[in-house]
Amino acid sequence: MELRHLRYFAAVADTCHFGRAADRLHIAQPALSYAIRQLEAELGVSLFARTTRQVTLTAAGEFLKGEVDRILVGIDAAVDGVQRVAAGRSGVVRLGLTGIAVFSHLPRIARAVRSELPHVELRIVSDLLTPDQCDRLRDGAIDLGVLRPPVVGEGIEVRTIDVEPLVLAVASDHRLAVEPVVSVDDLRSESFVMYDSRDSAVNEAAVRTCRTAGFVPHRAHDASGTPVLLALVAAGLGVALLPASVRALPLENVVVRDLPDTGTMPVALARRAGDDNPVVDAVAAVAAAAFASASARALDSSMGETR
Repeated sequence: MELRHLRYFAAVADTCHFGRAADRLHIAQPALSYAIRQLEAELGVSLFARTTRQVTLTAAGEFLKGEVDRILVGIDAAVDGVQRVAAGRSGVVRLGLTGIAVFSHLPRIARAVRSELPHVELRIVSDLLTPDQCDRLRDGAIDLGVLRPPVVGEGIEVRTIDVEPLVLAVASDHRLAVEPVVSVDDLRSESFVMYDSRDSAVNEAAVRTCRTAGFVPHRAHDASGTPVLLALVAAGLGVALLPASVRALPLENVVVRDLPDTGTMPVALARRAGDDNPVVDAVAAVAAAAFASASARALDSSMGETR
């Protein structure tokens, strides 16, 4: 039984007229009649009762019509789904993010994907530092990562989507919490809370910033992730230099202050080198475009304020 025979049968069953069905199918009526007779012979039943005036479905034909309608809907859906996957417009993408990026970058990425790729499902793996994301990308546990370069190890490609300055996080009762402007040099005698990962990009940026100001930060406490780090800051056990997107987190008993003399940190999309999955390509492109649009809007706004 060929698929074309099922489509021919469905057309005749819908119209109960061989001529109109042949026109719909763009084939000659004799060829259609012959194909239906072949189908009936293969099944060993009559599917249509034919007279000189009308064509009607037999009981067997009525049953087959319901089955064929269901089959053809499934086949059409399968074809559509295969084409969406091949075009990168359907599928599942596992996205890893740092603890802060879940609050600051995930909402924009998720909204853009939902708008541009409604048939793509994002599965989120959160609170992963850059080294962890690199390991999981190489192992195939995640498909894309939102991380802070530099990446650790080989086989990872990165694409910068955002750049943010470092800011100061202090307890709400800290002496610097009430200062309108804070300099990195004001932190010379402070204890610092840092991530416990040896390869933390945020730690490296914080140390580099302090050394540029002429001192080495006193590392008093280590934290396994951003929530623990902020809890230690809130407890007054130290200060922290963090990316500005930390402001997107709920910060009880923590105050964030700008530091005009700090450097910046890039945020990047990372993926396995050589990965040619079209769905991953599509999500990466949509995510990058979402942040490019936001940067353009911010630039336009700032230019308007200076006019």
